[in-house]
Amino acid sequence: MSGQDSFIVGRQRLLEILEWCRDREIWIVGDLMLDEYVRGSVDRISPEAPVPVVKVGDVHNRLGGAANVARQVAALGANAVLAGVVGDDEAGRWLLEECQRQGIDTRGVYVDNCRRTTRKLRVLGHSQQLVRLDWEDAGPCSDVVSAALHDRLAKGRMADAIILSDYAKGVLSDGSLSRLIGFAHTSGRRVIVDPKRYDLGAYRGASILTPNLNELARAAGRRLDPDDRDAIVAVALPIIQAAALEALVVTLSDRGMLLVQRDGESQHVPAVRRAVSDVTGAGDTAVAVLATALAAGSTLLQGMEIANTAAGLAVAEVGAVAVAPHQISSALSEAPRGKVVTREELAARAAGWRMAGKRVVFTNGCFDLLHAGHLSLLHQAAELGDVLVLAINSDASVRRLKGDSRPIVPAEDRAALLAALSCVDAVTIFEEDTPLETLRAARPHVLVKGQDYGIENVVGRDLVETDGGRVVLVPLMDAKSTTAIVERIRVGEAAVG
Repeated sequence: MSGQDSFIVGRQRLLEILEWCRDREIWIVGDLMLDEYVRGSVDRISPEAPVPVVKVGDVHNRLGGAANVARQVAALGANAVLAGVVGDDEAGRWLLEECQRQGIDTRGVYVDNCRRTTRKLRVLGHSQQLVRLDWEDAGPCSDVVSAALHDRLAKGRMADAIILSDYAKGVLSDGSLSRLIGFAHTSGRRVIVDPKRYDLGAYRGASILTPNLNELARAAGRRLDPDDRDAIVAVALPIIQAAALEALVVTLSDRGMLLVQRDGESQHVPAVRRAVSDVTGAGDTAVAVLATALAAGSTLLQGMEIANTAAGLAVAEVGAVAVAPHQISSALSEAPRGKVVTREELAARAAGWRMAGKRVVFTNGCFDLLHAGHLSLLHQAAELGDVLVLAINSDASVRRLKGDSRPIVPAEDRAALLAALSCVDAVTIFEEDTPLETLRAARPHVLVKGQDYGIENVVGRDLVETDGGRVVLVPLMDAKSTTAIVERIRVGEAAVG
């Protein structure tokens, strides 16, 4: 298998995992926050002090902390069950209401009238953050509250994975960590932790920690160069061994992620270069997607690939955002070539199109000597959906069907001409006599053939209809065919001769 083909096959697997994230049960336990954004313009400096005057344009509230992690889990189609603490105040009420609007199960959220809901107010002028104001009570929650959180979680369906989102605001106390990690061990579930403590040994017994480079350096008591992976591995290994972890996934900002496993093996996943607008919430996105992918059956490396892609999309937006599955699938499906694709490339792209909610239309044929009848068929097919996939017979396949004198135009040239049409989104060449295997790869919503076919004779009809799709027969232009054109040329040559 070529490097290109293995790339596409790997991407196809990642897209399948992304689909399998749906309906997974993920518990998210940690510090809940309300992120507030005040945006405006700055035209002058205050006469009262040397500070900018912000003329307020709009105000937005967003879920922050563990609530933002839960929002990303829910955005993947998983069942996000949130546990944490809010105050009996306006911010806490808004947070709970917004969680419910986002489809997050809040049965594990405890309302404590002795604490304030954590709020972070950011003031931005022309998209530049000028100041941040925080309201918080960061003391550890009592054992009574910790026990209540766990008891509420345990009343529902068992988790497929547990995320601990620790912002060091008191919810994940020593007692809470011990209780949750012990429960996960007993039930055979992974615990993935986004840590904020200086001592990463506090998370002993968890499965995976996802510190950023600064957090790892702080825990190690030394500076770390993001490009010195050997040094990062050397620092990470004793932490993994001392805390009995499975692995560390170290986030490296614009350099991607580094996996360090218990046996000393490491693997780097580079970041996809994107314009960075705001890194707020990127860690939340990464841990949410990684944990959900692992719960869906991914390997650590596959989960990192998906999480890395999602985090790259998140930093392109201002503020903490939830990245939709179709955005992730589109980014994963980005291919180095144009419209002419292999069957494996087609499978990956088609999976991305379906996940994005696009209606995939498929048709096939020899398409030797492109003519007006072909164009009519293709334009009619394109109108039946959002994406048109065209499969053409290889030269050997055409010879078996049409005889040794065909094709007139080689397959690569036919594919290039067809790919140049604006109504066509992908062209692939198949070697078999029928397009059945290509249909299995594309899984279209609509299979189109000309009305010269009987519906019962359309190859792949059962496959498409079983998958919930349909077959459409479209009218053909009279007397428009490659065979007729070739025959006219031959007659003309004979008359001249």
